[in-house]
Amino acid sequence: MFPEVTRCLNTSPQSLALVVFGRNVKGLSAHGASSSLQARRLFSISRGLAGKVRPRVVPKERFEIPGLPPVTYGDRMHFVPGLSKPPNPRWERDYEDPRHYRSPLNEEMPLYREKPCFIFNQRTSALEGVRQALWLTKTKLISGLPPQVLSLAESPANQIPDQDERVTNAIKHARFWDTTEIRPDKEIYSNTLLFNLLHLCATLQPSHPNLGRRIQAERYSLAATWERGEDLFQIRGRNGLLLNSMDPLPEVSVKQEVRDTREHVLETFYPVSPTIDLQEVHVYKDDLNCTGFRDDYLYQHAHTLYFSEGAPDSSKLQPEQLRAKMIMFAFGNALARAHKQYGPQPQQLLEKPITVQAVGTNGRIFHFLVFQLNTTDLSGDDGIKNQVWMDGDNELYDFAKARPLIKKKQVKLPAGLYGYKSEIFTKFLALYLHGAV
Repeated sequence: MFPEVTRCLNTSPQSLALVVFGRNVKGLSAHGASSSLQARRLFSISRGLAGKVRPRVVPKERFEIPGLPPVTYGDRMHFVPGLSKPPNPRWERDYEDPRHYRSPLNEEMPLYREKPCFIFNQRTSALEGVRQALWLTKTKLISGLPPQVLSLAESPANQIPDQDERVTNAIKHARFWDTTEIRPDKEIYSNTLLFNLLHLCATLQPSHPNLGRRIQAERYSLAATWERGEDLFQIRGRNGLLLNSMDPLPEVSVKQEVRDTREHVLETFYPVSPTIDLQEVHVYKDDLNCTGFRDDYLYQHAHTLYFSEGAPDSSKLQPEQLRAKMIMFAFGNALARAHKQYGPQPQQLLEKPITVQAVGTNGRIFHFLVFQLNTTDLSGDDGIKNQVWMDGDNELYDFAKARPLIKKKQVKLPAGLYGYKSEIFTKFLALYLHGAV
């Protein structure tokens, strides 16, 4: 009896190891995580079970001696040791196969230009932030929103019934009621909160009929071209949610205030180049200007741009870079509209300035902006400047806790919404009512 047991144990040590340790190692990865797809090691096997990636084959460098042709085995049609490999010409198909398409070189494309073009898109993170955006757009910065815009939401006739209660419910819906997670991501609740606030503002349409002359547009493409100094710039791509209107926004500054911008001196950030972090391309169209809509579209005028961290095409940016993005895309929408209305030739002073607003948020902090395009002559630093009113870093609320904050067995902060600031939503509502009251 004992010899048979000894013989069984000596003949199958790996099977015994798998039986003893298999259950403990079956669900563990190489890093201790629970995964059956990652490489794992058993005690009875000295190597991983997953296949290894083959090393990349580096092509050998060919040496050519001028005047001395290499001796190859191409004429013999078979491999001969000691002779070099003949260079095989690339096989070209006599038909077009889209699966094996090879784009031509940039120099061979019909839109190739010697002069580079610097492109600002939705994922551009400007190093100098607002200062860089002000220089690129030849704009004068004014702190705070215009008083005539803020006064629109102060009247009780322009406010929402039970405004504070409904806004707090909108915040709770985005942070607590719309998800089952204890701490949802900003990409989830920021987009939900933005649409909730827009829905609340739209409830004023019965008392303000002009609000019905607007529509929201998503995922539209924008293109605008201008020259700044000796460089060529373009804004291209999709930006945030756009609120379009049949009627243009009224101008914020009067003619005398616009003329006074001649004395403003643009701030420089030497030795940093103004084109830093912008995409440099050589294949582009010279005069590319498009509002994203057809000429017969009823809602031609851009009213307000909304940038949310949870938008499909958005990218995570710092507050300074987000405000720079708001300035650039508000300027791009206004410039594309000016080219449609006044032509592509630079205008030193527009007969009627074009105003575009912008709002950016990450679900708690809001940034507000009003941009007025006064000129399309952006080549030099002198002359009339554009204007932008900015109010950033506005916290709509302080905390929103799904669970109480407990430290040392004491409840420091109960669950719920804390620190709601009604004046922040008043600014949001004022920008929405601008042009309809």
